[in-house]
Amino acid sequence: MGSSASGAATMTNSSVPISRTGPSQPGGVGPTATAVALATTACALVGFTASGPATTRAHTAAAAAAHTRDERPDPYAFLPKVASFRLSSTTVANGKPLPTAQLSGILGVPGGKDISPELSWCGFPAGTKSFVVSMYDPEAPTGSGFWHWVVADIPVSATSLPADAGALGSKTLPPGAFQLNADAGTPRYIGGAPPAHSGIHDYYVTVTALDIPRTGLNATTSGALLGFTIDSHTLARATMVFPTAAHLLVDGGATQL
Repeated sequence: MGSSASGAATMTNSSVPISRTGPSQPGGVGPTATAVALATTACALVGFTASGPATTRAHTAAAAAAHTRDERPDPYAFLPKVASFRLSSTTVANGKPLPTAQLSGILGVPGGKDISPELSWCGFPAGTKSFVVSMYDPEAPTGSGFWHWVVADIPVSATSLPADAGALGSKTLPPGAFQLNADAGTPRYIGGAPPAHSGIHDYYVTVTALDIPRTGLNATTSGALLGFTIDSHTLARATMVFPTAAHLLVDGGATQL
């Protein structure tokens, strides 16, 4: 049976100490630096690590059930290790399936509402100048995964996104931030939509801290190209993972396959 989750959830994805920081600001501490310092000071690094080797698995529910989280693909396992920080949410719970509201009615999930989750983060490196927020499914049957949501150029002064900030034409994104078309071809949040009998899909919601204020990209940039572009500018990364199976409407309710 599908489950909905509420309450704060936290996760970090690396225990590597923070070592990559940007240059200090000349002439004293400005409002942005003060905000970053306050956010960092107020944040306790609480969470757990969820990573493991990427493996090939058959796309059947039975085969997927036999695999542990550590055996399923981790899209960040092949990237350079970076520091971690705290990521939390009041609408989704790390390690639990995506609630129905965060699934995709657009892609045919019964009851799916395509509402992006509330996210808050702190404890990022002092040299951070902007953030990227994304949701990615490495198990999508495409050969290259599926980017459900990407928000770039989030200013360092912003340390949260409200629920449904990923709506089409969103008015609640921070100034300067924009959404990429991602793999659904539209600049908005597209909820999870595991195909029937494809087993468990791990939806990675990630906040990436960068040492540049702007990526120089636009809404038509692919998620893969954005990832390639920001790789050398990544200071730290915080991730929450939501293992979710396919949903079908049965007797008026949603159930997982």
